[in-house]
Amino acid sequence: MDTANIPPSARCFLFLQGPHGPFFSSLAARIRQAGARTIRLAFNSADTLFWSGPGLHRFRDAPETLSDHLIRLIRDYGVTDLVLYGSSRAIHQTALQVADAHGLTPHVFEEGYLRPYWVTYERGPANANSRTTQFSLDDMDDALKAGAPVLHETPDRWGDMRAHMFWGAAYHARLLAGNAGYPGYRPHRSPNYWAEFRLHSKKLLSAPLRTVKRGATTARVRFGGFPYHLVLLQLAHDANFLDHGPFPDQAQFLETVFAGFAKGAPGHHHLVLKAHPLEDGREPLRPLIRRLSRDYGLRGRVHFLTGGKLARLLDTARTALTVNSTSAEQALWRALPLRAFGDAVYNRPEFVSDQPLDQFFETPKAPDRDAYLTYRSFLLATSQIPGGFYGTLSRRKLLRQMPDLMLSKHDPYQTLTATQHAAGAQHLRLVR
Repeated sequence: MDTANIPPSARCFLFLQGPHGPFFSSLAARIRQAGARTIRLAFNSADTLFWSGPGLHRFRDAPETLSDHLIRLIRDYGVTDLVLYGSSRAIHQTALQVADAHGLTPHVFEEGYLRPYWVTYERGPANANSRTTQFSLDDMDDALKAGAPVLHETPDRWGDMRAHMFWGAAYHARLLAGNAGYPGYRPHRSPNYWAEFRLHSKKLLSAPLRTVKRGATTARVRFGGFPYHLVLLQLAHDANFLDHGPFPDQAQFLETVFAGFAKGAPGHHHLVLKAHPLEDGREPLRPLIRRLSRDYGLRGRVHFLTGGKLARLLDTARTALTVNSTSAEQALWRALPLRAFGDAVYNRPEFVSDQPLDQFFETPKAPDRDAYLTYRSFLLATSQIPGGFYGTLSRRKLLRQMPDLMLSKHDPYQTLTATQHAAGAQHLRLVR
């Protein structure tokens, strides 16, 4: 089914799981105002909490029956488009396969590659499987020269973390209140939501002590006068870490980093490890870091931070390392040497080092700044949409743009390359 030339009145958007909060419900309302129809498939009681529109359907069966259920919805409602958040979770992988088999247009949302002031919108898989990876830097440069829009940069800071945490808490509180109507529901990550509740409760109770420790550690790093290498940790249960990285857990990743640092880094250099802002302690990192520091003879040279501003740490870091965190984009923006171990949309030889780890710590290779700026401009002209899912103002900004993008004949990549082809045709006419 080619939805490119179908008028909005003939299109039906099927919404699956979205970001926590009211974004998907608000987006569906805007799409209905444009003349299209929308329906929603809920997989648990919390999915229904944020949906205020018509067309709510509930999937109560085992995950193995999802394909048949989706096919019935497509047939009964004339579904033409599929909308989802995160292409890695199992139910969404199944849905994307069904969409491909039946000619539906997929609309995939993700956290921004250049967060926090952008979100990612793709008509297909995101992150390491993004269509961006199909373009060479020369392709990107040619497309941009043909007439990309003027881009406006913004400061590096996390914009909506409090709102993100609020909507996440509301979502999980609804699950804790009761999910008996969905016997087939399987969370897309472990542990289950009761275990997550205990972890977050423990984190909340320990917040004052962690704040004091973080302040002391941050002061040692910022005013210690030593050169340091910054490790950007991720959530070990995150699909991007597990599906597109070479490590099954943080322990093996950190073992690799510590071994390379002990072998190659000069004796006066330090190692700073920055936890993900939503790290909940399901993998006990402090004991692990203490053990590795002892085993590799690095006591006094390793610092662990559980929060705080990333930008300040990056501003004075010597290098950055990660599996495939999108926060590495901020390191590249600052022209820091970067070592990434997993598949990522930014993992290109022009600006990510492939040196052996001990050599990277000793004499790191700097990124090609011009190449990175070309890539960044291409992202901002295609998959990165200004706004956010969680905060009221950033959500409003995003909602102003998305209906037109989703109803457009072309996806953002096709729009940019179509401009390039039109410029080429105009040049040929002028030459003739």
